[in-house]
Amino acid sequence: MSLKSLSGAALTAMVLALPALAKTDYPLTIDNCGIELVFPKAPETVVSLGQRGTEILYQLGLADRVRATSVWRSPVLPQFAQVDAGIERLDNNNPSFEAVIERRPDLVTTDLQYYIGIKGSVGTRQQFADLGIPAYNLPSDCADRPQMETSDGPRPVPFEMDLVYRDIAELAEIFDVQDRGAALIADLRKREAAAKAKVGAVSGDVSVVFWFSSATTEADPYVAGQNGAPGYMARQLGMTNIIDSLEDWPTVSWETIARKNPTIIAIADMSRRRYPMDSTEAKMAFLTGDPVASLMEAVREGRVLPMDAMTLNPSTRIIDGLEALAEAMEAQGLK
Repeated sequence: MSLKSLSGAALTAMVLALPALAKTDYPLTIDNCGIELVFPKAPETVVSLGQRGTEILYQLGLADRVRATSVWRSPVLPQFAQVDAGIERLDNNNPSFEAVIERRPDLVTTDLQYYIGIKGSVGTRQQFADLGIPAYNLPSDCADRPQMETSDGPRPVPFEMDLVYRDIAELAEIFDVQDRGAALIADLRKREAAAKAKVGAVSGDVSVVFWFSSATTEADPYVAGQNGAPGYMARQLGMTNIIDSLEDWPTVSWETIARKNPTIIAIADMSRRRYPMDSTEAKMAFLTGDPVASLMEAVREGRVLPMDAMTLNPSTRIIDGLEALAEAMEAQGLK
């Protein structure tokens, strides 16, 4: 059984079947990407700035601690739709600093340094620290590049899923639910291994490009670089990501992409509508109508794969993305 479908009594039963882990020894001190955070006890109220962190809190059975959320790109995981509907959503994008602190949280979590960092669009870590509120940045964003003004710069070290497992383990320790964290990590590792086994060995000429969005209908697309979460998925399945940049989401011309002629084009499917090319429909219309993009073999052969946008970001949904890619490769005979 997958934790994707577990909740309530089923999750409790699975946790009880695991060996008991040590309880958190408070006060707990954590080095969070170069910043020392101290927790005198398990937080009772949380404001979560980001879908990735919010869904981890839900998966750890901590929805009752979440006072409010923000920054959403896709619908919440289906098994949490009902609980999420009862939690205040401050904004689908950036809430104000005032809106966050008005909820009187014991903890604020953020997916990206862009929201809380040196020049956080919501606030700085110091602003929250001055009010006695720990601001926890997911290590999957900042562990290998702390103290950045944005989260879209170069990633010097290739992303590994262990960073997401660290997100889970640290949040579980902060809230003293280590058994739940261990169960979630074990399930994700099992699914990851199964996805890789489904594909087996692939030939070296299977290539992919991951298109997230474009600022305008005429602009070059934002595509995934080598070292981010999509690059990790490609490596795990023996595929070649045709974009060699170390930036997480560089812009690359369609002429360059067409010359490299990827075997598969993965496109981000999201509910966000920040840019004109956010929707899957707009992306498909462009690919089939543009005189350059429409000539690519992947477009002509129907090898365009919509993938939930959250699977293309460091999160537990990366495993969903691995499974979707593996199934597409199997269906296309690319094993």
